[in-house]
Order: sequence, then C-alpha cells, then structure tokens
Amino acid sequence: MKTSNLARSGTIVSLMTLLSRVLGFVRDQVLAIVFGAGSVTDVFLVAFKIPNFLRRLFAEGAFAQAFVPVFTEYRETRSRAALLDLAAHVSGTLIVILLLVSTAGVMLSPFLIMLFAPGFLDEPGKFDLATHMLRITFPYLFFVSLVAYAGSMLNTFGKFAVPSFTPVLLNVCMIGAALLLSPHFDVPITALAWGVFLAGAVQLALQIPFLRQIGLLPRPRWGWKHSGVQRILKLMAPAILGSSVAQINLLLDTIIASFLTAGSLSWLYYSDRLMEFPLGLLGVTLGTIILPRLSREHSNAAPDQFKRTLDWALRLVVILGVPSALALMIMAEPMLLTLFGYGEFTAHDAAMASYSLIAYSAGLPAFLLIKIFAPAFFARQNTRTPVRIGIIALISNMGYNLLFVLPMIWLDFVAPHTGLALASSLAAWQQALMLYRQLKAEDIYQLPPALVSFSIRALPALSVLGVALVFMTSIDWQSASAATRVSSLMLALAAGGASYLLGLLASGVRLRHLASPQ
Repeated sequence: MKTSNLARSGTIVSLMTLLSRVLGFVRDQVLAIVFGAGSVTDVFLVAFKIPNFLRRLFAEGAFAQAFVPVFTEYRETRSRAALLDLAAHVSGTLIVILLLVSTAGVMLSPFLIMLFAPGFLDEPGKFDLATHMLRITFPYLFFVSLVAYAGSMLNTFGKFAVPSFTPVLLNVCMIGAALLLSPHFDVPITALAWGVFLAGAVQLALQIPFLRQIGLLPRPRWGWKHSGVQRILKLMAPAILGSSVAQINLLLDTIIASFLTAGSLSWLYYSDRLMEFPLGLLGVTLGTIILPRLSREHSNAAPDQFKRTLDWALRLVVILGVPSALALMIMAEPMLLTLFGYGEFTAHDAAMASYSLIAYSAGLPAFLLIKIFAPAFFARQNTRTPVRIGIIALISNMGYNLLFVLPMIWLDFVAPHTGLALASSLAAWQQALMLYRQLKAEDIYQLPPALVSFSIRALPALSVLGVALVFMTSIDWQSASAATRVSSLMLALAAGGASYLLGLLASGVRLRHLASPQ
C-alpha cells in the first residue's frame, strides 16, 4: 500500500468502526434498559463471552496474525494460481476444523460453563440457563471465524470498508432481538442468544459477493498437509496466547467475578464496553492497517519504512489514545449514567461500573501499544517472542488478581470487581513494555528522539484537557434528567476536545504529523 493511501484506509476503517461502536452503544443501552445489570444479564454475558472470546483468540487473534503475513507473501512473490490454491486449502481446512469445534462446543456446553463461570454451580437455575444459551451462541464462532478469514483477504487487497462494517450487523441483530423477539420468550433474555446466532450467519453472507468481486472465492479443499496451511498452523500455535493475552485476562476476570456480588459481571461488561470504544476505534484501525503494511515492508526488505510505520502508529497513541484514557477516567460515572442509567440500570450500577472503568482506563494506552508492538513480530513471522511475553503477562495477571481482589474482599471494599480491572491494566502495561524491550534488543525498533520530543510537547495539552473536563462535569448527574445529561455530556466532550486541540496547536503539534508515516 502506498503511503498516500494509508491515511485514506485508516479513515475508512475508523469511520466504519465508529459506526459500529455507536450502534454498539445503542445495543448496550437497550440491554441495560430492558434487562438491567442483574443475575440474568450476567448469565447471558457469560454465554456470549465464551464464543466471543474464542473468536478473538483464534479468528481475529492467532489466525489473522498468522494468515495475513503468509497470504501477503504469496501475493507479493508467487503466481495468482498459487494464491488461489492457498485460499482454497485454507478455507477448506478451516471449515472442517470449525465444524468440529462448534459441534464439540455445543455438546460440551455444561462443562464450558463449569470452567468459565464456576460460581454458577451453586445456583442451578443460572447454570441451566447459561448452558442453554451457550448452546445457541456457540455456533457464532463458526460463522465469525470464516468472516475473519474473508476479512483478512479483503484487507490484504486494500478492501477495508466491508470487513470494518461487518460488526455493525451484530449490533443490529442484537438490538432487534431485544426489542422485537424477547417478549415472545418465556425467558426474554434468551432472544439475545438467537440474535447472536443470526448475526453470525448474516455477517458471513455479506462477505461472499465481495470475495467473488476480487476473484478469491475458490472451491474449498481440505489441505492439512498443504505447505502454506502448515506454515499458518505453525505460526498460529504460539500466537494463540501471544496475540490474545488481554482476552484471556478478561476471561479470568469472568471466572473470579462469578463468585462476587450479583451484578459484578455486568458492571465489568459495561465499563469494558466504554473502554472498548476508543480501543476499538483506534486499536482496530491500527491493527487492521499496520499488519498487512508491516508484512509487505518486511517481505520487500524495507526496514526503514517498517520503522516509520511504527512511528506513525505510536504518534496516534500519544495524540488520541492517552487523552481518551484521561477522559474516561474523569468522566466515568457521568458517561455511564448518561448512556445506560435508565430503566433497570440504576445509579448504583453506574457507580459500581465507574470504579472498574477508571481502572480499565489506566491500561488503555498499554492495550493500544500491544496492538502495535505485537504485529511488528507477527509481520516478521515471529510468533515465539510474543508468546513467551504473553505467557509471562498472563501468569502475572493471575497474581495481580489475587493481589488486588482478595484484600478488597477482606477489607469489605464496596467494589472488589475493580481489582480485576486494575489487574488487567497492570498486566497490559507489563506486556507492552516487555514487547518494546524485545523489539529494541533485536534491533527491530527503538523510540526515536523525535517521537519522545513529540510526546513531551503533548503534555501541556493533556493538562488543559483534564482541567476542562473536571470543570465541565461538575453537576449532579444522578438527579439530572436524560436531556440534561446528554446535553451536558456533549458540551463537556466538545469543550474538552476544543481545549485539547488548542493546547496541541499551542505546543507546536500539527495534524499533519498524524496523516501518514514520515
């Protein structure tokens, strides 16, 4: 991809991701108003989180990061026939494996609930409902993994719009299920599980005409022994942990939270959803754009451009990621009340979720850095290093969970689930710093003085942003009407954004610094 096209591609992905995140907020508002943040909602979140976790772990994590470099190399260095042959064998092998895994997941649903939410065992009603809904949601893994495969090929060919638009369909299906289908079920929240199943099928169907358009829809063929498939599998094996430690950490949080006060899983979910907005908008954009680009630059032996791409990504984190984290910390409870604080979602729920949102926000820059540093290894077809670092961070996160949560329980802290979010953030910082140190040790990348200077120049603008947000959010949000909350939140965001932009300009930072790798 030419440098001049990078900003345009990033804009496309960002706009589509923004649309998805906005609809995601609408979805979460509907869920909060209709179902609240109680035990039944906790049950659905577990049933949805298990296949969603596997999707991120295998499909969007290990598979995408192993497949894209190999597929890019085939496209750059081999014939069209060889590329189609690889696509045929990868798709055929993937379909067979996914069918087997999905069937096993449906059959073993009770055991998966025991594994991921052992706290439900003491309440047979919750356990049975979780098992039933997991049997409905688990096939989503089959559909969405094939969606990730199709999206990887489309992204490699510079077709970013369709893959980045696809998540919108999940939000639409879940909103429709909550509003239209739930009244017709004995247990209304079961409708959400069917909404997830339908979304997977619709998302996959959307990819097919666009794959046909670029001529990448060959007849699937079983190809376990195919050389390209074997290379992808070898890269996937270690990448499963290395690329998705954050997801494993979140599941560990789920296991522990299942033992805590009813509503803890929901509070973590809603706080995570708010943190996921900037993480998804910026992190997904970075991950989507830079992995194919870094893979191409490595294949073409262009180390200087490789480093400039990483510089560009890090500038985005400094200018967009860090202020987003600060804004989430300051405006945690106002945002939760404004977006979700209606119907069954109480002010108490917003307060509890705000604790974990503040803790998650502290790790937002680290989560973004991981999405930059890990692809730098994957693009070079090195999955062992991120795996080793990922395992260390995963073990550390388990220790941090015990370090933070147990004292909070012993001291009768009102929101012990906050310790889980704090542990995830600390583990993310550890992982990001270890990845960078290894990149530096292998002489792959080192922060240039210009980037350090660029970051220092942004500090005054961050201070201005913080002061503006504190001043603009000093109202009684709990007693305010919905209209007052929305208008006050929009005004605070606008004032904060304007003050931050002026602060950047006064510090000598210009938007052209973010346009493309220099």
